[in-house]
Amino acid sequence: MIEFDVPSDAPAEFRVALESLKHAAIRSEIDVETIPAPPAIASHAITFKANIKENLTGVEGDAGTGRFVMLWEPEPQEAWASRFRVVIFAKSPLETNIGADEEISDVVWAWLNEALQNRHAEFGAIAGTATRIMSTGYGSLSAQHDHAELELRASWSPLTTDIAGSFEAWLDLICIMSGFPNLPAGISTIDFSGRR
Repeated sequence: MIEFDVPSDAPAEFRVALESLKHAAIRSEIDVETIPAPPAIASHAITFKANIKENLTGVEGDAGTGRFVMLWEPEPQEAWASRFRVVIFAKSPLETNIGADEEISDVVWAWLNEALQNRHAEFGAIAGTATRIMSTGYGSLSAQHDHAELELRASWSPLTTDIAGSFEAWLDLICIMSGFPNLPAGISTIDFSGRR
């Protein structure tokens, strides 16, 4: 369970959504914490960062990482499908041969949609971009091995105040991008509080 304060002066709908996030299932491969939301991004917002635990990757240095921002406005903004908007970022290192495959961008987009479906997230107006980064060192960095990274930036509008499914899908995406298995379709963690 993630611990964070729910502001008592926030609108009731936003507070209910925050409470749903407190009950999100956190995967064991990942560390999650709240960070300050970007200033003036919305009337109400909360931001989280997540990092794959380095001791699980077997590789020193960069591991999968991401950001999750939940926004709320009293009136839906242009291109929103509700008063909520989720904005996510996920990044992971890749083997260079995988990074060179142009289809990996389509694959990561499919991973996100599958994760949202597996976590039963209700949403609309989804949008995003996938970016492959190939890096080669020169000069004093020429000893570095070629390396690749994959980034996904996406947003969608949750259609209910239960934002946990969107949050769990984001965590699943980071794990999948980092080489960990996805949960099978329709399978979720056991929640004894009565929430599905």
